[in-house]
Amino acid sequence: MSELFLGIDTSNYTSSCALYDSNNDSFISLKKLLSVEQGNLGLRQSDAVFHHTKNLPPLLCELADKFTSSVKGVGVSYAPRDCDGSYMPCFSVGEGYGAVLAQTLNASLYKFSHQAGHVAAALWSSGQTQLVEKEFIAFHFSGGTTDVLHVKPDTDKVFSIETVSASLDLKAGQAVDRAGVMLGLPFPAGKELDRLACMSDKEYRTKPYFRDGSCSFSGLENKCITMKNNNEPDCDIAKFCIDYICEAVRLMTKHAISRFGELPLIYAGGVMSNSIISRKISEEFGGYFALPEYSSDNAAGTAYLAYIKEVRK
Repeated sequence: MSELFLGIDTSNYTSSCALYDSNNDSFISLKKLLSVEQGNLGLRQSDAVFHHTKNLPPLLCELADKFTSSVKGVGVSYAPRDCDGSYMPCFSVGEGYGAVLAQTLNASLYKFSHQAGHVAAALWSSGQTQLVEKEFIAFHFSGGTTDVLHVKPDTDKVFSIETVSASLDLKAGQAVDRAGVMLGLPFPAGKELDRLACMSDKEYRTKPYFRDGSCSFSGLENKCITMKNNNEPDCDIAKFCIDYICEAVRLMTKHAISRFGELPLIYAGGVMSNSIISRKISEEFGGYFALPEYSSDNAAGTAYLAYIKEVRK
């Protein structure tokens, strides 16, 4: 009989839940983007909480129809990162639903950071789950993070995650979304900006500001605004934005290798689902990228982490 593990994640972008079948090593994942009005750059936390309270019940009810056996464990995202002071109210919605469901289903409840969930989803979808027991470098680039992470096995949390470098100002995903919304794209803009950038035949040689392994993205935003004011084609603005971020990823990767040596490289987060970035970086460094559906915010990682915790009991 299959053993099932439920994951719930309520980020500032997406309501998501997932069911991991450990016997078949497969997921059923459901998600719904939070509703953001055209031209806006995200939501206030109070609005995000409201949308999660509306989105989660129908998603969970639909997923419950897939329960072919009992749920052994429930994994929830409780905070953005595994560090003191990391907190966003939107995660309290999923944490609350997870606690009730674990009690109702007589299942174990496990809490993980949103970031750990991203890393776990990237490991599973890239076929590198053996790295759960090893040391590696992870890159988490999204709307809220531009982090290079030194990851080691941890008995309690599955992962011990140390941030070794990050953005000095804007996050990579924020730069993508600001450029995309300026170009009239819906929020979050990553998928459409990727499509637009692929229409350009330009190759930009960019020079992000770089210091001690960390990058700045404020200059990228200013350059995109200047290009728009100069009536440059939207596809070229999109391509410049992606090429700039790609060069930042390249510089941060080289810095991580120089510091930690030839450890496995894992790339996670919505920004890393970009087709241009994933192609160029994998060609140069041979790292492992999450599949696009497991790069953006999802609950698969928390479900998989719950499975790991349960089998270690």
